[in-house]
Amino acid sequence: MSERVAAILARRILSGELAPGLRIKQDELAAELNTSRIPVRDALRILESRGLVTMRANTGARVVAPARSDIAAAFDIRERLEPLLLADSMANFGAEDVEALRAVVRAGETATTPEDMIEHGREFHWMTYSRHTSTLLATMVERVWDVGQAFVLGTWKAMDAAAAEHARQDHLREHHVLCEAIARRELETAQAALVLHLRRVRAVVLGQVEAMHPAQAARV
Repeated sequence: MSERVAAILARRILSGELAPGLRIKQDELAAELNTSRIPVRDALRILESRGLVTMRANTGARVVAPARSDIAAAFDIRERLEPLLLADSMANFGAEDVEALRAVVRAGETATTPEDMIEHGREFHWMTYSRHTSTLLATMVERVWDVGQAFVLGTWKAMDAAAAEHARQDHLREHHVLCEAIARRELETAQAALVLHLRRVRAVVLGQVEAMHPAQAARV
């Protein structure tokens, strides 16, 4: 039961339904999910180990609200680890994997809302990593990915319509470039495309954080 509760909470956190810094009321959550506080408490410990919540004595659990420095560090780590995970996965990619990846890229054309774009991006990137052989590396990537996902979603939502559409087109174009590099088995080209993509997203997200929280940015 605790794993199910953890999965539900993780989905709500990563989708932005539970905002960074929000207090999680264990009694209310237990009642909503028709369970006792024990599975809820155990689920929160699972999410704490993933870096999604913080638990403090007397204050309870809250959704993690990473500082700008944490978000920057997460992107720095992703930039170093994800090319390694991509290389591991590409070594085992077959023709059917390439076609499945192309189908995901095409499906992204119909993603228009911020929530849809975040879901599409995660599906696309994890499909590029789907043939990995290193559970440790994949787990590390997923952990740091989760640190910034809510802020990526918040960035999308804060954009005006023109900026959001421009960002959407950038995402789709970059996904296409990465997909075709994988299809051609050009590892270095694929890794370079991935790094450029991560750097662009990093710049957009950190720029939004600085615009929304200038005092915090000044301290970092």
